[in-house]
Amino acid sequence: MYKRLKAIAAALCATAAMWACSDKTTEPDPVPTPQPVEAYLTVETVSGSPVAAGGGEVTVTVKSHRVPTAKTSDSWVTRKSSDRKDDVATFIFTVAENTGAARTATITFTCEKLTATATIEQADGTPIEPDPIPVPSLDDIDNSVDYARALAMGWNLGNQFDAQNNGVASETAWGNQPTTPELFRALAAAGFRAVRIPITWLGHFGEAPDYTLDQAWLDRIDEVIGYAHDAGLRAIINIHHDGGTWLDIKAAANDSKKNEAVTAQIKAMWTQIAERFKDHGQFLMFEAFNEIHDGGWGWGDNRKDGGKQYATLNGWNQTFVDAVRATGGNNATRYLGIPGYCTNPSLTIESLVLPTDPAKDRLLVAVHFYDPTEFAINAKYTEWGHTGSASKKAGWGDEDNVTSTFDALVNKYVKSGTGVYVGECGATTRSKDRDELFRLYYLEYVWKAGTDRGLPLFFWDNGSTSTGNEAFGLFNHATGAFIGKRSQPAAEIMKKAYYTTDPAYTLQSVYAGAPK
Repeated sequence: MYKRLKAIAAALCATAAMWACSDKTTEPDPVPTPQPVEAYLTVETVSGSPVAAGGGEVTVTVKSHRVPTAKTSDSWVTRKSSDRKDDVATFIFTVAENTGAARTATITFTCEKLTATATIEQADGTPIEPDPIPVPSLDDIDNSVDYARALAMGWNLGNQFDAQNNGVASETAWGNQPTTPELFRALAAAGFRAVRIPITWLGHFGEAPDYTLDQAWLDRIDEVIGYAHDAGLRAIINIHHDGGTWLDIKAAANDSKKNEAVTAQIKAMWTQIAERFKDHGQFLMFEAFNEIHDGGWGWGDNRKDGGKQYATLNGWNQTFVDAVRATGGNNATRYLGIPGYCTNPSLTIESLVLPTDPAKDRLLVAVHFYDPTEFAINAKYTEWGHTGSASKKAGWGDEDNVTSTFDALVNKYVKSGTGVYVGECGATTRSKDRDELFRLYYLEYVWKAGTDRGLPLFFWDNGSTSTGNEAFGLFNHATGAFIGKRSQPAAEIMKKAYYTTDPAYTLQSVYAGAPK
């Protein structure tokens, strides 16, 4: 009996032990085993580089599994601040002014055993001495023909202050960084002697009847005009891409009440612009408007409305002159640019009536030249001129068109004592070497033809770094550096055409040197 009870007790103990082990295996571990973290470190974005020679800030974002550290390779780059949200760290670095050659610094980010790098570039800050190209002193000028000649070789700060998005003009709206003094010094060194600064005023004026202009916008424009002056350049400012918005010439031509309202706004805005800049010297010129047209680029209702749009623009030009002169100071005799319809040379000759001006010989006629547009602007064709293949060039607009257009302007205006300037012209950059030869030939021929006739030409530079359609970039607008490998040769060929005095260098010799 004892043995039997002992066996039963042993069995019960074994059963209890079994249930105890079973319960224990179903309980969670009170201390979880850490899972390994996947290590990663990448530089996501670098904004603000290249930096202008004057210095600035660069922002770098880094994605990493832990908080990274940053170390700069050079003392001219210092960390200003850093912040981290989730797995993205944002670093802001301060870049000191550069007074020497272009330079590059490396920032090394470290996270445990991982490293990643970012590069910061800064433009050349070596002081630039402009080439000693003779340009008439403004002190020796007392008429618009000589003033036009003194503008010499010109350049446009395009897609900068004329850029706008959703009806608000902004210096950076179309991709260019804020411009700097370095650009203007580079322009002077490259042989340019005048800069046209197109300005759109959309989003920077108030309601009727005062149309009060934004002070900050005026201040920034004044600052950039100062860059031009300090670099020894003449400057032109205008009302640019407002055309087609409140400057609606088709509506104004067909509605006298609309025209009265537009005219009142022109007077109010140009009065304020002129008042702000009336103490600037004669290096500064005002240009009334840009390419005023009804949307048809000179081939719209202006061709069939009996001259109503032409008459309307003539009235607007008169309002511009009257508003500027009424502010006094240097504006009483400041040189003023008067655009014809769409700034088209033939339409200008046909329809422009110069305003009455109390100042004598102070008006210049403004035109643009991009003939043929299929070559110069949209790059539909790759060749131009008498040696171009018929299948690769437009059916119009060769060398004889250049000379006949410029001769017509000279005969109409210059010979009667009114200066003329070509406020925009140029040809887009090509990607293929042979195509680029025709572009350079076009630039040389057009610039030489202008030089021979005393017409200053302003290259349109929109800062584009691409090739083909609308690719007019020559200079980085922030650093002053040439864009790509095509830009410097283009600038040099214009300089050669405009300033060479060798008697053997003629328009005919340029013609003979066309690409074969």
